Amino acid sequence: MLKTVREELEEREKKMLSPFATLSSKTKGRQFFEEECPLRPAFQHDRDRIIHSKSFRRLKHKTQVFLIPTGDHYRTRLTHTLEVSQIARTISKALHLNEDLTEAISLGHDLGHTPFGHAGEDTLNEIVPGGFNHADQSLRVVDLLEKDGKGLNLTVEVRDGILKHTKGKGEILCEDPEGMAFTLEGQVVRIADIIAYINHDIDDAIRGGVISPSDIPVDCLKCLGNTHSKRINTMVNDIIQETLRSGEGKLSISKGVLSAIWDLREFLWEHVYESEAVHADFHKATKILRELYQYLVDHPDYFLTLIKTESLVDSLERSVCDFLAGMTDRYAFSLYEKVFLPLPWVVL
Repeated sequence: MLKTVREELEEREKKMLSPFATLSSKTKGRQFFEEECPLRPAFQHDRDRIIHSKSFRRLKHKTQVFLIPTGDHYRTRLTHTLEVSQIARTISKALHLNEDLTEAISLGHDLGHTPFGHAGEDTLNEIVPGGFNHADQSLRVVDLLEKDGKGLNLTVEVRDGILKHTKGKGEILCEDPEGMAFTLEGQVVRIADIIAYINHDIDDAIRGGVISPSDIPVDCLKCLGNTHSKRINTMVNDIIQETLRSGEGKLSISKGVLSAIWDLREFLWEHVYESEAVHADFHKATKILRELYQYLVDHPDYFLTLIKTESLVDSLERSVCDFLAGMTDRYAFSLYEKVFLPLPWVVL
């Protein structure tokens, strides 16, 4: 009996990938049973499902750092996701890990992010019973909210990587087993996320006039490089070389580069993320989400007409939260205008 294309690709993985890689044929499976695709290994199939999802497409109109920038070259949540994917795949390829798994986690890691960036996340966390976290929401999106409540039925490995990609102000390399993805590919995505946003947020902050190149700590520039591409290259090369040198199947970074990454992230928090220049309009964005949340909770019939359904998959409060978190920035503005602002009289 002839092998399927998927089986041939799975055999290729066994021959070519590192002993530390996650084989598609050894996946822990999906939430619900389904027949395997004859063409695509499991993680490639997951990647394709994420790319074709509505929540992935909406990322193009969600804030990364700068709220609805007028320039064409500022990052959005979608371009951030693509940069994470590129960096993560570069690392995975050099370490002979499973690139399909790495890419699937990368592309899905921010699907649950709110409009208005982290300001939106902080707002929902404050007002919604039970709180809100974008990593948890990303998992909720792929498990439940996509495909009209059916979810994407992704593999355990991809779901785990999506849930555990986040780090906030925590460790650069996660040492906590409970907070660390159980696949090396998932751990690669976590560090690739940090590398991506540290570098592109500096680029956007300079473009926006929030900082100037001379503001960047000199020690960081000496260690990592004085351009966007040099800094990414230094970080990625260091991780690859140090990990290969250890030979332990555990991600490693040299002390000097790790210290520089840490200092650069601290610099960004102080001079960009928490600066008044960036936060000025987020107070307005917070007001929009708070008032929309309360209005929709107080008017459930109107909410049901908006989401075009007669029943909810969860409590009213959580369902409204899902709706708000899924919005793009511009849809949130549009809905707020429709609900709260008077429309001009039409004179015939």
